[in-house]
Amino acid sequence: MRTDNGLHIGNGLPVRQRQGSSNRQYRPKQEGHLEDYRLFLVNESRALLTRLRQVKPFLLSMPMVVAANISPAAQQGIHQLLGDNYQELKVKIQLLMAALKKGVVQSAEDAQGSFAFIKLQFNWLLDSQDIFADVLSQRSEHETGTWLAGLDALAEDALRIKGNLFAPPPLITYLDRGHGAAIRRARTRLPSGKSNPVAVIRVPRERMISNGIASSLIHEVGHQGATSLHLVRSLKVQLQQKTRTDRPNQDLWQWYERWISEILSDLWSVAHLGIGATTGLINVVSVPSYFVFRLNTDDPHPPPWIRVKLSLAFGEALFPDPQWKQLSSLWDRLYPLSLISDARRKTYERLAALLPEFSRLILQHHSEALQEHPLQEIFPYRARQPGRLRKLFQSWRNDPLRMKSFRPALVFAAIGQARADNLLTPEKENEILGKVLVSWALRRSIS
Repeated sequence: MRTDNGLHIGNGLPVRQRQGSSNRQYRPKQEGHLEDYRLFLVNESRALLTRLRQVKPFLLSMPMVVAANISPAAQQGIHQLLGDNYQELKVKIQLLMAALKKGVVQSAEDAQGSFAFIKLQFNWLLDSQDIFADVLSQRSEHETGTWLAGLDALAEDALRIKGNLFAPPPLITYLDRGHGAAIRRARTRLPSGKSNPVAVIRVPRERMISNGIASSLIHEVGHQGATSLHLVRSLKVQLQQKTRTDRPNQDLWQWYERWISEILSDLWSVAHLGIGATTGLINVVSVPSYFVFRLNTDDPHPPPWIRVKLSLAFGEALFPDPQWKQLSSLWDRLYPLSLISDARRKTYERLAALLPEFSRLILQHHSEALQEHPLQEIFPYRARQPGRLRKLFQSWRNDPLRMKSFRPALVFAAIGQARADNLLTPEKENEILGKVLVSWALRRSIS
């Protein structure tokens, strides 16, 4: 845009009208005269523009069966984002080339600064493109692509809460190596500086397919949901108040405040899946005991030992049943506190003793975003009590096709309950979940 000082190219360094040359047309010197920086930068800009034209929309480059496709909302968001980035960068390159050809740049240094900034923006565009390319390329894998579309349906279902308190963004899932899941939340900044139009959820390939993948996936969905409802912020205020008023337990409340984001996401998983969330979590955090008991002040995750205890506390509060005490006893046998020093054991015993009060505070939390309803009431826990899940699973045994018509998270909750009750073998679980994921993918593709 033009300013009082001259012409600016995008966000790059300024270029100015050269005195006495407003109407002079730039005539490049003969081939090989590279001491003319304008000829050099024009050619470099043309090369950059040529490479930019090779960046194709995913709609033209990603082969996949229809059932494996991402949702139309996600497609539109990604296409719009990358299209806008492409057009903005194209215009900036063309403006720089025009300024160079007309000789209106102030100096070689300024021109090079503008070109260098544009080149950085091209790399940011490619970084943003690669984020989605990694996700979409898996959609062309046999079976895996369709399963991922089914997991998209599960993620979307887990983000639907009672009261429609926020507009859920599109979600897409993909698999990656490694132990943990992760999310790049919607409406966060991408490398290009633009807002991410979709939530991108990474889940570990080694958990595909078991009910444990739902535990990890819905935990990541919980990060998006908690952010959309501003729960971390409102709960931090409440926990800081407890820190001030409960002096004997001040250090414990500070620990829980530090971990609140991860705790909320674990609650989101438990509230949707019941005991399947906790057994899935145990699978994730089954690591050598040194890591299970490590207290790290820089880690937003609770140590695995107390993290499982938190999941158990939420589960017992929402889904009363003797199974929670049985699972807690099993966890204590797998990782007894006798493995650690007396000082650290005392800290864990104090954290565990505070769990009933802490879990009540979280479940009964009120905030403006929740429209004055308790936090626990936004979740479908009343319809997912263990007794109902057991009855549903028995009815599906006689008529498996009925399972496909239920909400995805409810199906995973019932399968997780059956696994916990030892009514379902891992082999049969894998077979069932593979079929329902395909059925949800097909239903999304034709709806």
